[in-house]
Amino acid sequence: MDVAARPFRSVLYIPGSNARALDKARGLPADAIIFDLEDAVAPDAKEAARDQLAATLAEGGYGPRTRIARVNGLTTPWGAADIAAMRGADAILLPKVNGVADLAAAAALAPDTPLWAMIETPLGVLNAAAIAAHPAMQGFVLGTNDLAKDIGCRTGGDRLALMTSLQMALLGARAAGIVAVDGVYNAFRDEDGLRAECEQGRALGFDGKTLIHPAQLAVANAVFAPDPAELDLARRQIEAFEAAEAAGQGVAVLEGEIVENLHVAVARALIARAEVIARMEKDAKS
Repeated sequence: MDVAARPFRSVLYIPGSNARALDKARGLPADAIIFDLEDAVAPDAKEAARDQLAATLAEGGYGPRTRIARVNGLTTPWGAADIAAMRGADAILLPKVNGVADLAAAAALAPDTPLWAMIETPLGVLNAAAIAAHPAMQGFVLGTNDLAKDIGCRTGGDRLALMTSLQMALLGARAAGIVAVDGVYNAFRDEDGLRAECEQGRALGFDGKTLIHPAQLAVANAVFAPDPAELDLARRQIEAFEAAEAAGQGVAVLEGEIVENLHVAVARALIARAEVIARMEKDAKS
């Protein structure tokens, strides 16, 4: 499936060193999994985690879920070997990408594997458009914890202090037509707080949410999926516009609002997204 057609409502981090979690992830209702060799793995366990993850990816069993391997940076002793070993992943996620120069070496080491970038530094945010435009780049993951640390801002509540960074990264991704996934919500037992932040991320335009615990999957999947009311409106907009076209008119009116080509394009994309999600969920259960 083309990455542009895949849903990324829920993107779950799984430690590459945790064999039990790697196995359990095969049955979780996540749209994508980030197999983490970086922050989630202690230095003395990184080589063993790399070998274990490479074998696990070769074994397969993850169905329609997008498999993304977050490697260690190329300035570390493990980064180059991580990239070379992760050919079984659908994409390689590079940490702390500051600019296009950070992508060249990774792209050379894995020329046939798409790249994703962690946008988690001030320079990464400022260079988001150039990073997104790299020919190997397929997606952004916002690293809001690291970004807040570097900025020195407070992140509670409405995330107002991070809003410029979130929107700049998102604009860069959208300008290049790549995926953009929001950062994690740390309080994994706080379902109401998670739902509020997911709703904010969706309102901003993100494709989904990165998650730190399986208990967060249901909320992210629900919030970032088209809801029945949206789908009903989309279908009626298409019907109204097609009727107007048949009558020789360029626009339609539905419930007192204008419906133009752009509304129909959005409506059709929404319906197509719902159909892809339905197929993926069916495949994941089979």
